[in-house]
Amino acid sequence: MENSKIKEKLLSSNKNSKLEKFGKSLTFLCIALIVFVVGAILVFVAQKGLSTFYSDGVNPLRFLFGTDWSPGNLGPDGKPAVGALPMFTGSLIVTILAALVATPFAIGAGIYMTEISPKYGKKILQPVIELLVGIPSVVYGFIGLTVVVPFIRGIFGGTGLGLLSGVFVLFVMILPTVTSMTVDALKSVPGYYKEASLGLGATRWQTIWRVLLRAAAPGILTAVIFGMARAFGEALAIQMVVGNAVTMPKDLISPASTLTSILTSGIPNATPGIQLNALWSLALLLLIMSLIFNLAMRAIAKKGSLK
Repeated sequence: MENSKIKEKLLSSNKNSKLEKFGKSLTFLCIALIVFVVGAILVFVAQKGLSTFYSDGVNPLRFLFGTDWSPGNLGPDGKPAVGALPMFTGSLIVTILAALVATPFAIGAGIYMTEISPKYGKKILQPVIELLVGIPSVVYGFIGLTVVVPFIRGIFGGTGLGLLSGVFVLFVMILPTVTSMTVDALKSVPGYYKEASLGLGATRWQTIWRVLLRAAAPGILTAVIFGMARAFGEALAIQMVVGNAVTMPKDLISPASTLTSILTSGIPNATPGIQLNALWSLALLLLIMSLIFNLAMRAIAKKGSLK
């Protein structure tokens, strides 16, 4: 009788061991598939993007710092005119300004939801934030085209299309993301930080300003950079309000362009050759910037709490 029980236990443990091995193998295959897909995308975009330089003879420095974008024409030196600086500058301007505008609102909403009124913040603000996250980009772009652009045109004149309209649209788009991550960063601060500060006689605002925000600073910075990464890669909404003029930005209310707006508007009409290769080079530049944002987020996350 005892031998049969021992045998059953051995068989059951052997069965569990097989299931565990199967689970590990399945998990490894899924991870390997994800890594392969990401690696294949990187290699494919790099191969297509670099063909502008080794096949068409375009100088990489001229591509990065040139201001003339007309891939179908030749420049004074007989080389294709594929300067990406106007689009890169436009993307950088709208991304930075949108992040600067969204950060104070996100921090304020996060403090309200976690420290001032968690109950009403969870009941009112949380559903609003989730709703804003779920709205498609084309809806934001259409609202920007019908509301923001006429508003800016009525105040500053001109067409209303430009970087300033893009900043307002991106501000609304990245605000819920930055706010959600800011709330998570504030909630992750150990409770004894707050208790110790209040126990030493600090007021609530002193505790929030000098203790909680300081301890949550790495998480908040990560949220801001994550929002910047999304803003930098946004395409459809920006294309609808920025004007798509391939010129160096002179001000915020004149038509300009971004990397994504030129990509989305140029690829359908691009012919094989230098025109298509130049657009792939823009895609490669966009991908490199996305990787830089991700590396920055990882570096800040590893840094931990600020001393």
